[in-house]
Amino acid sequence: MTMRNRPRAGVVGLAAVALTAAVLTGPARAAGGTAVGAAGHGSTQRAIEAAVAAGVPGVTAEVRDAAGVWKTAAGVGNRETGAPRGRNDRFRTGSVTDTFVATVLLQMEAEKKIGLDDPVERYLPGVVSGNGNDGATITVRQLLNHTSGLFDYLADEPYYRTYTMGDSFLQHRYDTLTPQQRLQVAFSHAPLFQPGARHSFSHTNDVLAALIVQKVSGRPYEDEVRRRIIEPLGLRATSNPGTSSDLPRPSSRGYSKLFYDSQPDRIDDVTELNGSQNWGDGDIISSAHDLNLFYRALLGGRLLPAQQLREMKTTVVNPDLPISSYGLGIERLTMSCGDIWYHDGGVVGSLTLAAFTEDGRHELTFNYNGDWDASGILPILSAEFCDETSG
Repeated sequence: MTMRNRPRAGVVGLAAVALTAAVLTGPARAAGGTAVGAAGHGSTQRAIEAAVAAGVPGVTAEVRDAAGVWKTAAGVGNRETGAPRGRNDRFRTGSVTDTFVATVLLQMEAEKKIGLDDPVERYLPGVVSGNGNDGATITVRQLLNHTSGLFDYLADEPYYRTYTMGDSFLQHRYDTLTPQQRLQVAFSHAPLFQPGARHSFSHTNDVLAALIVQKVSGRPYEDEVRRRIIEPLGLRATSNPGTSSDLPRPSSRGYSKLFYDSQPDRIDDVTELNGSQNWGDGDIISSAHDLNLFYRALLGGRLLPAQQLREMKTTVVNPDLPISSYGLGIERLTMSCGDIWYHDGGVVGSLTLAAFTEDGRHELTFNYNGDWDASGILPILSAEFCDETSG
């Protein structure tokens, strides 16, 4: 998955251990098929409630399938007042933002405005440079499937500690950051490997992809996402926050264990966070309902021509997790009951996962308003897509 295996799963990714522990649950069927799911959602509800019982503050979720729309919520949305988690909550989606950016770039490819195999240098001259980083050797496609080799700015230890941990996060949560500031952190490091050599997820790729959207369109990337996706699909709960630190309502509070190393039981309210700190690679705010509408339209061919959709679904293996492979803004996961497609995302205080069958007709999107435990995520997926006894 797109998140790194760090002590707090939500900030840097869904821990790989959660995948390996849970992905093979459920009735065995032929690998490589398509997961089709169960007739009801009783097992999914129980799996969500189990995640809350294990310590997740709250979960909001929606399923769309042939039977219609099923919404649920469990746990608390506000630990201080005890208010429950809402079924229509808006939340920070983290790296789910990547799918929106990739969709815009693929639309631009279909319009002959960019080429996926063009060098990044063509669109962002001089931006990727220093310490062996060279935009002339990296293609747009390699940004989108994360084979560029560029260092992940969020893996820089000083940056990570400053903006995601402890008193430093509390001090800097309202800071406005530019994309260039985060790229400067990334390019202070040498590349991890030669472009195209392998897959390794890097938030740096996503910032560059959003910058290419801006350069080619001549508009802010947020305007292109709104014009091309949000408005045509009527995604009323989806927005880019800019430099705002607030979550639009309805929404719940977000929580994090900022001091996990010294005070492992301490939980802080981290709801307020300047949106610029995740610009282009994790800033979109949405709801489970809107994300399901987006992915259904995307996989159903409403947003991309057939050729571009095929390119989006052409994957490279994730060497750190062979059961997962990465396309252009979406990922494929091989479960015991078949394959599903998905994207996950996390920022401080929020974990999100959107999963869907290849035709987009069966979807599950859910969000945790806590970022420290991803272990319940795969049981929820397995319950919805694999458990034939659900009901």
